Amino acid sequence: MSNFKFCKRCLYSNNHPLNLTFDDQGLCSGCRVHDEKNTLDWSLRWNKLESLVSEYRTNDGNYDCIVPVTAGQDSYYIMHIVKNKLGMKPLMVTYNKYFNTPVGIHNLANLRMKFNSDLLIKNVNPISVKKIIKKTLLDFGNIYWANIAGQSVFPVEIAIKYKIPLIIWGAHQGVEQVGMFSHENEVEMTRRYRKTHDLFGYEADDLLTTFDGLDESDIWQYRYPDNQDIRKVGIRGIYLSNYVCWDPLSQHMKMVREYKYKTANLNRTFDIYDYIDCYNYADIHDFLKLCKHGYSKVTDHVCREIRHNRITRENGKFLIKKYELNPISYQKQFLDYIGMTERGLNFILDYHRNTDYWTNPEHNGWEFSGLSSKWGTNDTKQLASSAPDQKFGKNFQASHAVNLGQNDSYIIIGKGFP
Repeated sequence: MSNFKFCKRCLYSNNHPLNLTFDDQGLCSGCRVHDEKNTLDWSLRWNKLESLVSEYRTNDGNYDCIVPVTAGQDSYYIMHIVKNKLGMKPLMVTYNKYFNTPVGIHNLANLRMKFNSDLLIKNVNPISVKKIIKKTLLDFGNIYWANIAGQSVFPVEIAIKYKIPLIIWGAHQGVEQVGMFSHENEVEMTRRYRKTHDLFGYEADDLLTTFDGLDESDIWQYRYPDNQDIRKVGIRGIYLSNYVCWDPLSQHMKMVREYKYKTANLNRTFDIYDYIDCYNYADIHDFLKLCKHGYSKVTDHVCREIRHNRITRENGKFLIKKYELNPISYQKQFLDYIGMTERGLNFILDYHRNTDYWTNPEHNGWEFSGLSSKWGTNDTKQLASSAPDQKFGKNFQASHAVNLGQNDSYIIIGKGFP
C-alpha cells in the first residue's frame, strides 16, 4: 500500500487489518465510536444489562452464567461486575495457553480466591498444540491461533454441557478498537466474527492438509459447537463494554487497589496490565505483527490512551518510537518449547515480512519502514520533547517482573501460589 492515511486524532492508519474507515473530517471509525462514551446514557445502559441478566438468574444455587477469563486482561473487572455488581453466580472457564508466566499463574489463583468462584481449565494435548503452532506460524505468521480458538470455543462447549445459556465477555475488539459497530448495536459473540477476525478466516478443519502432519486427533478440540446444539440451549454471548463505559486503565487500577491484581513490565509496550500472563503475546507474537502489519501492540495501547485524553498524539509518537523496535525478550524459551532453531525462526520471520514496511538493501539486513516512518518526522529532539508527563508515567509503574524473580521458563500447568 503506497497511499497511507492516518487518523487526525489517534495514530491508526487505513491499513488496519480490521478495516477501520475514515470520515470526511479525517477521524477514524474507532475514534468516532469511542466518542459515543461521552454521549450515551450509561445509567440507562446499565439498567438494560440488569434487565437482560435477570432473565438468566437461577436462584437455586446453580451457575447463572459463564465468564471466560485469563490471567492478564480484563478478567478481574468482568468478575467484579458480574459477581459483585450484578449478583450473579458465574462459572469461570479458561484455556491453558502453555506460555504462562509466574505473574499470570499468581493472578489466576488470586482471581479464584478473591471472587470465591469455580474455575474450569481446558488443557489440550501439548503435542497437538505444538503441531498447530508450527502450522500457523509457517502459514499465517501467527503463533496464537490455538490460544484464541481454544479460549473462544471452550466457553461454548461448557455452556452446552452444563446447559448454561449466558456467556459474559468483557470488551468487543471490533467496537473498542476500530468502531466496527456502535455500542448501541449491542453486538454479541458470533461464530462468523470469531472465524473472520479472531481466527484469520480459518476454522479448525481448515488447518488439515496433506502435507503438515495434522490430523483429526489434533484439531477436534478447537471445533466450534454445532448450531443445533447452541440453539437447543439458547446460548448467547454478551459484551459488558456495550453496557458499561469501558476504560481499561482506570478499571485495571481499580482492580490493583481492590483485589491485589499484580502488574508487570513488558519489553515492547509501556502497558503493565494486559497480556502479562503470557511470555509470547507482547513479545514474539507482537514482533510478528510488526513484520506483517507495520505496527505493533504499543500502537494499540497508544491509540487507546489518546482517545481517553491521557496523552497527546505527539506523546503517542514518542512511545511508539520508544518501544516498537525493541528486541524479542523470550525467543530462546519459545524455540526450546516448540523445537525450532533460531535460523528456522528467522527464515519464517523474513518470509512473513511485508515489503510495504521492510526493505532489505542489497541483502545486508532488514530495515524497518513501517507506519511510524510515514508520519513525516524523524527528528530525535522533537520526539524526545514529546515524552508523556510524570502523571501518565505513574499510571504504568509495574509492581513486578513477569517471572516474579524466578527463572524465565513457561509454567505449563500451574495451580497458583498460597
